[in-house]
Amino acid sequence: MFKKIYLVAEIGCNHMGDMKLTKILIDQAKNCGADYVKFQKRDNNILFSKKEYNSKHPVEANSFGKTYGEHREFLEFNLNQHKKIKSYCNKKKIKYSCSVWDINSAKIISKISRDYIKIPSATNLNFEVLDYLSNFYKGDIHISTGMTSSDEIDEIIDFLDKRNSLKRTILYSCTSSYPAKIEDIRLLDILNLKEKYGKFLKGIGFSGHHKGLSIDNAAISLGASWFERHFTFDRTAKGTDHAASLEAEGLMKLRTRLNETNITLKFKPKKILDNEKFQRNYLKKIIRV
Repeated sequence: MFKKIYLVAEIGCNHMGDMKLTKILIDQAKNCGADYVKFQKRDNNILFSKKEYNSKHPVEANSFGKTYGEHREFLEFNLNQHKKIKSYCNKKKIKYSCSVWDINSAKIISKISRDYIKIPSATNLNFEVLDYLSNFYKGDIHISTGMTSSDEIDEIIDFLDKRNSLKRTILYSCTSSYPAKIEDIRLLDILNLKEKYGKFLKGIGFSGHHKGLSIDNAAISLGASWFERHFTFDRTAKGTDHAASLEAEGLMKLRTRLNETNITLKFKPKKILDNEKFQRNYLKKIIRV
């Protein structure tokens, strides 16, 4: 059955703290057919203890600062910068979205991200954030389920149900590994989410951190209508997420393949298809006994 398929190019932190590069990535995502570009917002003083903030990056070659806190701050855009990014998205006619990692970020981004706010897998058990978005945010709530048990997903769904927020919730199947091995992508999880929660939700999504394009199409037939992939200018660039991202050529191919797969998801009618009638008349021999 034909349905709208949304493609989200997650720029995340792949902008490397550079506004000029950010605009280039937005332009590329638009040209590739993405419906949304997505960024991230963190309040690092909330997320990290003083010890964590002042510790070394676990992979120093990927660090943009002397400490992990400095690294995170280097990659963090403030509210004014996010407003400029959203304005540029409007100019380029591609939609803006953002993941929030804490309550302060949720409050900030809710002022500018009108369509939806994403809750990453790392934050989906922060019920303070879920409560705020349920009660004070009017847009949709998108939630990834990576590194989350079935019981914890039940808890999230029950929490949102009590706040009458499920009909504006998109739940994503996700494996939180960067990059994730193909054998660790459990696509049938999409079917489980659809069968268990689909009738209560606005939709089901697939957030992929794998390499390549070979498995995304299957997610459509299992019930996903939102597709999120990290996006970069260079998979070998400095940083954590580039290796698990698509470059422009890959994102464009993904858009094409998702569209092609989507238009095929129909049943054959009882009557002969019009495009088969010529060959039927020319080739088909009917012999009954």
